Amino acid sequence: MKAIVSTRYGSPDVLQLQQVAQPTPKDNEVLIRVRAASVTPSDCAMRKGDPFIVKLIYGLNKPRLTIGGVEFAGDIAAVGKDVTTFKAGDAVMGMSPDHFGAYAEYLCLPEAKAMIAKPVGISYEDAAAIVDGATTALTFLRDVAKVQRGQTVLINGASGAVGAAAVQLARHFGAVVTGVCSTRNLEMVKKLGADHVIDYTQDDFTQGGQTYDVIFDAVGKRSFRECKRALTKNGVYMTTVPTLAIVFAVLRTMVGGGRKAKFATAGLMQNKANLSFLAGLSEADALKAVIDRCYPLEATAEAHRYVDTGRKRGNVVIQVAGA
Repeated sequence: MKAIVSTRYGSPDVLQLQQVAQPTPKDNEVLIRVRAASVTPSDCAMRKGDPFIVKLIYGLNKPRLTIGGVEFAGDIAAVGKDVTTFKAGDAVMGMSPDHFGAYAEYLCLPEAKAMIAKPVGISYEDAAAIVDGATTALTFLRDVAKVQRGQTVLINGASGAVGAAAVQLARHFGAVVTGVCSTRNLEMVKKLGADHVIDYTQDDFTQGGQTYDVIFDAVGKRSFRECKRALTKNGVYMTTVPTLAIVFAVLRTMVGGGRKAKFATAGLMQNKANLSFLAGLSEADALKAVIDRCYPLEATAEAHRYVDTGRKRGNVVIQVAGA
């Protein structure tokens, strides 16, 4: 089968299209014929081995998992003898945060992993996009911040994959939503449901005097220290980017009342229930996938280069060749 293989850390040039052996499902696994996969900033971080914690987890000198890609949508090609949830021919959507492997024509996963039947009305590309940003946004907003109706929520980086989903989810939970993005994305963020938008090229939300119950930095550009003055008395700051600064901020604010800094390893906290919740919102037209660009599998390196620019709007999707 065709796959994008990386045997060393580095620039997008390390991503090479190769022919590799097709995996065979174990008794409790399904073989997925991948039709679409996402390219995310996390994927780029894994490719680069930066921040250093990536190398500590996934291989100090070279990647332990050579085929990247986490979020996917596709069809069940075969099942192991103990599998009861899926059958060959089922369309599915899911993620593989501990196995990776979505940048390939076929992927094997245990049936118990975060994977569900893809709703008929959702395209493979949209399904892969929803699995990407929306799962992270859901974990932070619903489970970490516990956003309630009437609260004020600010999303920094509201035009990215996580941010665009966060705007829609915060609105669904009944919050008053402010989205922060660049000039060219203001109208898009408004259409996604933001009550207010701030152009960061013109205004600094930390200096405007407005306070928020929740500040969700979906791009990791503003620290807790910078955002603290823009939080209400018991406000919560969250970021998607793991740094020593956020670790220390979480530890400092963990005890007692007042403003809190919080973080979560959202990718490792996903399950079938989360995916089903998001798929239901998508079917009800309450959550829309935002796809910036699609690339064929052969152009995965180009997709990484584009994501590396930090200027993508919503999601970047790989349409897997041969599927």
